[in-house]
Amino acid sequence: ELNEAFANGDSAAISAELVAILKDATQLSQRSQGLFNPAIGGLVRLWGFQADEFSSVQPDEREIAKLTQANPQMSDISIEDGRAQSKNNFVQVDLGGYAKGYALDHAAQLLRNQRISNALINIGGNILAIGRHGDRPWRVGIQHPRKPGALAAIDLNDGEAIGTSGDYQRFFMVGNVRYCHLINPRTGYPMQGVQAVTVLTRGEHAGVLSDAASKPLFIAGTGGWREAARLMGVSDAMLVDAQGNIRLTAEMQKRLEFSEKIFRLQVEP
Repeated sequence: ELNEAFANGDSAAISAELVAILKDATQLSQRSQGLFNPAIGGLVRLWGFQADEFSSVQPDEREIAKLTQANPQMSDISIEDGRAQSKNNFVQVDLGGYAKGYALDHAAQLLRNQRISNALINIGGNILAIGRHGDRPWRVGIQHPRKPGALAAIDLNDGEAIGTSGDYQRFFMVGNVRYCHLINPRTGYPMQGVQAVTVLTRGEHAGVLSDAASKPLFIAGTGGWREAARLMGVSDAMLVDAQGNIRLTAEMQKRLEFSEKIFRLQVEP
């Protein structure tokens, strides 16, 4: 209903919870310099990634250009007295890169309210730890982007969350080209050159950050992922490029235990 109102140049009444979500997502988008952009739902739909099954068809280049040139941003949305409207009719909110992390934080708070002090919460691969697993931290695996099983394992401490963005679950192939659901808002095309990005986060909103922060790192690619991590306030991160080379921060290297010997590993300050 909200997106329909935006498209028609109208306003729509939204809940206090959605007001808070949109404001938070807007701040994260601005922090990422627009690489995390929940306003590009039109592009996500055009590429077919809002459907349950994906067709191996590349959209019309003119339609991609039209939506990209319209440059929808979260900052186009204004909220007043519980009603939201957009000065840009092309804004279509898609919280697919935010909602899992939000749910993680919400679930963690519900558990803490019930005085549950030890738990591991997994929502679609985004994981948040509360307390410990007996006498040790919670141990989880990071999916290998091209093989069954884990690429590495990591121990999560109380309040830490981990999130991965990859090209290996929501994608389709056209010939030998892989098109994944992670779309570069600046080009309108799915990002190429990266297989996966994993981030480790902590703090009051660790869940949200574990979900949102991996996207700008993925889209920034091998040349810009470290700067994107800095902008998002993430010190623990790992990127697997298209050739399977692993790049990671020194902080992340200290936390990971790889399942096999990695010869193509590069630590970046």
